[in-house]
Amino acid sequence: MTETAALDAYGALIEPTTLRIQRLLPGPIERVWAYLTESELRRQWLASGDMEMKVGSTFDLEWRNNELTDPPGRPPEGFDGRHSLASRITELVPQRRLGIEWGSSAGVVFDLEPMGDEVMLTITHKRAPDRSVLVNVSAGWHAHLDVLVARLGDGKPGPFWDHWTALKADYEGRVPA
Repeated sequence: MTETAALDAYGALIEPTTLRIQRLLPGPIERVWAYLTESELRRQWLASGDMEMKVGSTFDLEWRNNELTDPPGRPPEGFDGRHSLASRITELVPQRRLGIEWGSSAGVVFDLEPMGDEVMLTITHKRAPDRSVLVNVSAGWHAHLDVLVARLGDGKPGPFWDHWTALKADYEGRVPA
């Protein structure tokens, strides 16, 4: 992946059903790792759920998207802002890689790479079952990562749902039919 592509805020398809999205985050790597693995910190940008840090352990992730920003924005029809998924850790290299399997996807992998005082976070969401899911998760990861960037940088993220809705329209044009 080129430097320009790596710093593009939009995710890219690396296979027909696999999304890769990256963000350069303020470090240190231990802080970013905590935002991936500690329930209370992860809840602030993605989903809560206590994990036992070992491959094979199961846990529930609970999304409360209406609580990510104040105001939350207007949820799209059919989205209630709260859902949970049974999950399982599939890969674990502390402070470098975390693989999680959930729902109907084959899994999500979070990779961390130190880059000076910053950390490159790469998320790879594998095997979305269809285009509709791929568009939704692309907009979702993008919006959630924008919240994470704000949290790590002591900024205030804009309304989550309004941002997600605009991103979904963008990804509708980016994800091939």
